[in-house]
Amino acid sequence: MSIVLLGEAYGEQEEREGKAFVGPTGWELNRMLNEAGIKRSDCFLTNVFNFRPPGNKIEALCSIKSEGIYGYPSIGKQGYVHKQFRGELERLADEIDEVNPNVIIAMGNTAAWAMLGKTSISKIRGTVQMSTHTVTGYKILPTYHPAAIFRQWSLRPVTVMDLIKGKRESLFSEIQLPKRQIWIEPTLEDIYEFDRRYIRSCERLSVDIETSGKAITCIGFAPRKDIAIVIPGIVVRRSGRSYWPSVDVERKVYKVIKDILQRPIPKIFQNGLYDIAFIYRAWRIGVRNAEEDTMLLHHAIYPESLKSLGFLGSVYTNEGAWKGMREKIGTIKKDD
Repeated sequence: MSIVLLGEAYGEQEEREGKAFVGPTGWELNRMLNEAGIKRSDCFLTNVFNFRPPGNKIEALCSIKSEGIYGYPSIGKQGYVHKQFRGELERLADEIDEVNPNVIIAMGNTAAWAMLGKTSISKIRGTVQMSTHTVTGYKILPTYHPAAIFRQWSLRPVTVMDLIKGKRESLFSEIQLPKRQIWIEPTLEDIYEFDRRYIRSCERLSVDIETSGKAITCIGFAPRKDIAIVIPGIVVRRSGRSYWPSVDVERKVYKVIKDILQRPIPKIFQNGLYDIAFIYRAWRIGVRNAEEDTMLLHHAIYPESLKSLGFLGSVYTNEGAWKGMREKIGTIKKDD
């Protein structure tokens, strides 16, 4: 089986049947699996704890740090899982090794805690990572537990999207991150070269800005999915608040940016209504031929879901969590 569905612990009906994901949560999981194109029979289903905690509460298994399982953090505010339950993690490790799946879909905070030593499922869901706890070397895709969907129905479409991603990830065991080249800290000559080599001949151009107050701190151009350039604007850490060595150079950079934005090349934005208006206010540049907005396109398909760039990345790409990627993205300077 290429997929393991990992839950938290037995509920009342699960305890009676001795199986994971039965009863109402199991029925809802079956419906979501069907929508994602996954057969339940093709999955191995288990829990971190294959018994029913007192009161159906994981905190009943927790204690103070000194009595917790060594090397595992607390499960949120519930405390540290008592070391007497270490055997459950050993049983889980044996199950996973025997199944040898391509992906483990960790459903809920407890499952993410057991596989990654992390909780805060809303922040890490949809991000594929390698397991670091209980058993290492397996690909983990965190998402919400079906029980959470009963408490907050808006989580359902997000979970289905994650399951669809899980099906894609089940085709291979390794993490396949996209390869790309990003030019950072460019010189004026680098910008001229990048424009000549990549932008002038592109079919469409992705554009994004970062802002601080009323200033644009940088603008990014991506003529293809595998290459991009980030052009600094106002950089607070430098004296004079400018990255560029002189006003003359800064004017020439501004002229290139203006020329690119006003060419008829179709342009793609994320939340373009904000970016385009901000570019005009800050630089007095009108953007020509803004063709699509990824945020609005996603909203048209899934109006009930989140629409941030980080969320879209977690659903449609193999990227990691946006804010945790700064040290992991391959970058290039012209002199490298």
